Amino acid sequence: MSGSVWLPLLLIASSLLPGLIIFGLAERRVVVRTLLNLTGALLKMVLVVVMFWGVYHGQQYEVRLALLPQLDFVLRVDALSLLFISLSSVLWLLTTVYAIGYLEGSPHRSRFFGFFSLCVTATVGLALAGNLITFLLFYELLTLVTYPLIMHRGTEVSRRAGKIYLRYTMAGGALLLLATVWLYTLTGTLEFTYQGFLSDMATQHHPTLVIIFVLFIAGFAVKAALVPLHGWLAEAMVAPAPVSALLHAVAVVKAGAFGIMRVVYDVFGIDFAVLLGVTGPLVVLAAITIIYGSLRALFQDDLKRRLAFSTVSQVAYITLGVALAGPIAAVGGMVHLVHQGLMKITLFFCAGNLAETLGIHKVSEMNGVGRRMPWTMSAFTIAAFGMIGAPPVAGFISKWYLGVGAMAVDQSWLLLVLAGSSLLNAAYFLPILHAAWFREPPETWPEERHFGRKETAWALLLPPLVTALLALIVGVLALAPFSPLAWVQFVVQQEFGVFQPKTNIPN
Repeated sequence: MSGSVWLPLLLIASSLLPGLIIFGLAERRVVVRTLLNLTGALLKMVLVVVMFWGVYHGQQYEVRLALLPQLDFVLRVDALSLLFISLSSVLWLLTTVYAIGYLEGSPHRSRFFGFFSLCVTATVGLALAGNLITFLLFYELLTLVTYPLIMHRGTEVSRRAGKIYLRYTMAGGALLLLATVWLYTLTGTLEFTYQGFLSDMATQHHPTLVIIFVLFIAGFAVKAALVPLHGWLAEAMVAPAPVSALLHAVAVVKAGAFGIMRVVYDVFGIDFAVLLGVTGPLVVLAAITIIYGSLRALFQDDLKRRLAFSTVSQVAYITLGVALAGPIAAVGGMVHLVHQGLMKITLFFCAGNLAETLGIHKVSEMNGVGRRMPWTMSAFTIAAFGMIGAPPVAGFISKWYLGVGAMAVDQSWLLLVLAGSSLLNAAYFLPILHAAWFREPPETWPEERHFGRKETAWALLLPPLVTALLALIVGVLALAPFSPLAWVQFVVQQEFGVFQPKTNIPN
């Protein structure tokens, strides 16, 4: 086999093999388990860098195996898949470090890290999928391996949350299977193709294709947490903080948003989707979700639930950028896949630090916490300002391109949606920051743990500091040649054929 075949397989194996081995390890084998986790994560990052260089210079990476008659299992590396894989690989490494510190001394660690590695394997697999059937296989695998992570604590509340998650996601998977089979009977192919493979379909098939599109969006909307299929997400916040970070920033909700990208761009094609008239309703759905999620977040006292409803709102920006059917808006939506991941994982890491170190779970318990945990709250502050859209943090870049992109396609009413969302973001984040930094701390914290002179364990503190710094760097250096924004422009050039942005980021 050539390197172009081996590399995608190695990318899958770098998390699959460690995960399978970890399942068989005794709980006391901490060093071996840690080495397997970190070695796999580091190897995946090296492979991603190699593939970035290759794809940028025209190298093709593909694995094709016979699955069914005239239907192959396909792993293919392209510019869009690399965007998602790079986010997953970087954040997997940091979440692994965080989880090692978070779960220290707790039971069932081998089970946790085994499913944790399989979760990343499924995420990378669906990113690499070269056709719909391969995507669907990994998409459903992701459902199955995240279910035990949500239920990891084994409490009645966590079991209930797991059941809710499974009901939602299995129903969404059934819709995706129906849409995939139906589409295959019409076209005889499921291969992802730049600018779609449906643009030459005859006019008489258009009503059927609209129904199929709706089925696809409904199926992906479950994991993407679009209204009204978002109900599982807040319930899943009973899971440990590393799982919450994984769900919101790396795996599940991003898988749903990524699926919407693939269907719009590489199945239907953006021009054909506009011709069918399906992008307009998708814009409205995304706009409703943006405002609804922000409004619900405003009234949550539980910190993780507030962050969960914030995710409902923020991930909808990705769908909005796709649905606006313009290259500038597409840049804003795609780059938010990365930017939101960096900011949201920072917030969940910090929430986990507060819970593990001081026993803080509610916004109303955060008075003066910035004085006790200044580094944690500094990272939280950077990410919160990014979510609001304040420059120079990464979130500003996303919202700028979405706003200019909306104007470019004559959808100026969306500026009110974006502005309203930013104001609501400020309304539910700024009171937290004010309480943490400016109010007097209580005499005692709910469940304080002491770490000597350190505010918390280094494995809990390092990851949010790194992700907060990255969220700041990718905002400040957005115009650098190898920034996420630059790579997204490369992706959009392929998906739209031509991309010449006519917008400047203000200094």
